[in-house]
Amino acid sequence: MRLESLQDQFQQRIAVVGGRAQTVPDLEAALGYVVRLTQELGGRTLAAPGWGQAELERIQAVGQQAGLEVFSQGLRAQAKNIFCGFTPADWGVAQTGTLVIDSLNEDLRLATMLSEVHVAVLPAARLRPDLPSLQDELGGILQRPQAYLAMITGPSRTGDIELILTMGAHGPRQVHVLILEAAA
Repeated sequence: MRLESLQDQFQQRIAVVGGRAQTVPDLEAALGYVVRLTQELGGRTLAAPGWGQAELERIQAVGQQAGLEVFSQGLRAQAKNIFCGFTPADWGVAQTGTLVIDSLNEDLRLATMLSEVHVAVLPAARLRPDLPSLQDELGGILQRPQAYLAMITGPSRTGDIELILTMGAHGPRQVHVLILEAAA
């Protein structure tokens, strides 16, 4: 399947479950997006675990310049303060609009689960048509002595409170996926 078709399918499927996805040219555009979104929604904090050192330094600089508190570790102590989680994603499953994140790192798990808003950055080249096409990659991760995979399909939702659908009761109210263009 062509990359553009996978992107279109992913964007359509995540929209069906209440998430949002769009293509961005590079990490700089993704940073602009997450800062604007956090500010527009009244947030003051950005949890950014899982990034390489160079990316993290840039995230911290841009976030702090915008007046946001940026943290990337020790999220357990910051659990009540996480407004926006800004994380890399390992793969995207176009068939279901699902993010797959190798989440062995506790800070990464907390940023994706405890934030009001989760913004994930997914390289377009890491999109797959369906879950079986990730069998080898996921199998390799699960062979490690310790493994933790998160599969995220849209914002948190539950219907167990008086049978009324509630968004964000057990996780982010919003999930945004920024698909980095193939050349990025």
